[in-house]
Amino acid sequence: METQFQQEPKVPFFQTTTAKMIMVGILTLVLIIPLALVQELIVERSQRQKEVITETTAKWGNSVYFYGPILKVPYKDPISGAINNAYFFPETLNNKTEVTMVKPLERSIYKSNVFTTKMQFDGNYTNPNFASKGIPAENIYWNRAKILIRTTNLKSLKDEVKMKIDNQNLAFESVASITNDSIESLETNYFDYQSLQNEAKFNLTISFNGSKQVKMVPIGKTTDAKMTSNWNSPNFNGNFSPISREITEKGFEANWKILHFNRPFAQNYFEILPELGKYAFAVDFITPVDEYQQSERASKYGFLVIGLTFLIFFLIQSISKINIHIFQYSMIGIALIMFYTLLISITEHSSFSFAYLIAGASVIVMISLYSISILKDKKFPMFIGASLSVLYTFIYVIIQLEDYALLVGSIGLFFILAAVMYFSRKIEWNK
Repeated sequence: METQFQQEPKVPFFQTTTAKMIMVGILTLVLIIPLALVQELIVERSQRQKEVITETTAKWGNSVYFYGPILKVPYKDPISGAINNAYFFPETLNNKTEVTMVKPLERSIYKSNVFTTKMQFDGNYTNPNFASKGIPAENIYWNRAKILIRTTNLKSLKDEVKMKIDNQNLAFESVASITNDSIESLETNYFDYQSLQNEAKFNLTISFNGSKQVKMVPIGKTTDAKMTSNWNSPNFNGNFSPISREITEKGFEANWKILHFNRPFAQNYFEILPELGKYAFAVDFITPVDEYQQSERASKYGFLVIGLTFLIFFLIQSISKINIHIFQYSMIGIALIMFYTLLISITEHSSFSFAYLIAGASVIVMISLYSISILKDKKFPMFIGASLSVLYTFIYVIIQLEDYALLVGSIGLFFILAAVMYFSRKIEWNK
């Protein structure tokens, strides 16, 4: 009697689980190409937005920069005989700045955040010390003293700039600057500084239209500054941080106190007045994360979304023994990439959250309905729809979080890996 051994028919390599995994992996890598093109589109649209905003705000007013008021007194050099200028900063400088965000300027589909600002200054000068430089009193032209202001935004001044120093009223006029093409200057007419009191007190009000930033150089020996605004997401920038700040939904209030030994520059200069903009304190009035930045961050998770979605379909295919063709995987991958084109196009006409909801719901419904025809069942498509909903919600939460994005993302990926390991534990990988 002969014993007969029946051998299981050999499965062709391209029908094995390994071959299917390789093909799905290759397809996932291939889909990086259109995903990268979508990311380039987002960057291009973001750059276009910046260009339009720059053109629009240039007509209204750029960043507001204020450096002054500076006392300027000419003198005759006792050695060379040349006429030079000496520059003296205030002993005290107090400032109150009110920044009011106005209705955004619109051009095409883009909006530019702009504001008006009113800056009030008061303080005093002490008697300038020329003796430390060996300059005799007869070489000083007190009757040709001026007050100088440097800024970058003269064209957006809202009113005439006037200053009262003791009992004298001084008016400013624009003058050419030879130090820096981007820095513009205002100067008063001549006045006699010796006719003032020993501690010449002054007050000054200046108003600008502006955008993006307010920046100020703390030239007082003691500088006290206060800024208030109806903008609720300021970015405190520059060389000094406020000593106190309060930010609410209605706006913010911030205070600075800067002493002369807090900054690396002197109270007076002879011959040349240096540009001290790098020592200024500033507040940025920009949107912290705009729609394009959020769309770009979402697209960076595209590879993760495609990979996990393919993994879900592959596990369903392996568990249910339903064959899914590589073409069908391709259609699912293209649908996932369409999410990002929908997201960026809808975002340009609405909010990011609304666009994310519409784009996500559209892709989830499309893939779920397509899955019904592939899997011939409603149980697995419902599971796929629920999984994609959880995945897109998870990514949306990560995008909204800034400080805790890495922590939440790491924990979420850990649980996703745990779920994959659990559902794949009984699959026979040798077939």
